[in-house]
Amino acid sequence: MSERHDADVDPDLDEALTDDWADVELDSGEEGEVVELDLGVFDHGDRRPPSTEVEVATLLAEGVLDLEGRLMAASNVTLIGAIRTDTLAGECVYKPVAGERPLWDFPDGTLAGREISAFLVSEAMGWRIVPPTLLRDGPFGPGMVQLWMNADPAVDLVQFVRRDVPELRRMAVFDAVVNNADRKGGHIIPMADGHVHGVDHGICFSPDPKLRTLLWRWAGKPLTVEALAVLERLADDLRGDLGEQLHEHLTRREVRRTEQRVADLLRTQLHPQPSGDWPALPWPPF
Repeated sequence: MSERHDADVDPDLDEALTDDWADVELDSGEEGEVVELDLGVFDHGDRRPPSTEVEVATLLAEGVLDLEGRLMAASNVTLIGAIRTDTLAGECVYKPVAGERPLWDFPDGTLAGREISAFLVSEAMGWRIVPPTLLRDGPFGPGMVQLWMNADPAVDLVQFVRRDVPELRRMAVFDAVVNNADRKGGHIIPMADGHVHGVDHGICFSPDPKLRTLLWRWAGKPLTVEALAVLERLADDLRGDLGEQLHEHLTRREVRRTEQRVADLLRTQLHPQPSGDWPALPWPPF
C-alpha cells in the first residue's frame, strides 16, 4: 500500500496556502454522492469554453491560472480555479510538484509526470478516459494542469461502479495497462452525456504489480474484441512515438513494464485478476 513518508509538502508552499487560500467544499457529500464544483464563482466575462482539441490544448498550455481554492481532502496539494486566455476560458485542477507528499514506493516528485503519462496512454487508446492534462509552470511552480470535468450530480456512484457498462469495462482495461494503484469511486467521473472520465493517476506505472480498483467485475473474463484491437495498436505505439513520450516522465523500466502488461493482456486475452500479493481494493473506496 502506498503510505506517505513523514515528510510533508514544501513548507513555503504549505504556509502560502494556509495563509491565502480558502477551501473548496467538494468533499462534504455522503459516500458515493457526486459533488459539483460551484461554477458560479468563476466569472469568465466574454470568454467562451474551448470547442476543439486544439483550443483545449491552447487553453491549458497558455491560459492564465486564477486559482480559487484547495481540495483539502486530497492527499497532495490540489488547487482548483479558472484558466483563461483572451478568448477562451474553463475550470482546471492544478497539482504543483512542490505539493506532492512523498511515498515509500514511488520516487519523489514524479506524480505529476505519471498523471501526464496516464493522459498520453488514454489518448493513444482512443477512449478519452483521462481529461486533457499537461505539465506546465503555475503560480507554485511546475505541476499537472487538467481540465475540470463536472460530473453528473444525478448519478449515485456507489451504484454506478457496480454496473456492467462499456465505459467502466474500458476503464478497467486502461487501469490494468497503467497499473493503477488507486481507482477509488471518487476517481470515476460519470458525465451527463454518458461519457465516463477517470482522474487522479499519480500512483500509476509502478514496475511492480499494484492494481487496486473497485472495477473487478470483469476479473478473469475474456477481453472484448474492441479492447483487443485497442491493445494491439497500443503495443505498436509503445514501441514508437508513445514510448518516447513516456520516457520523458517515466523510467525506461517503467515503460518496459507497461509494454509487458499490454503483451500479457494480449497473450491471455483476459481481464486480470487480483494477484493476492497486494490489496485488491483501494482504501477508502470512496
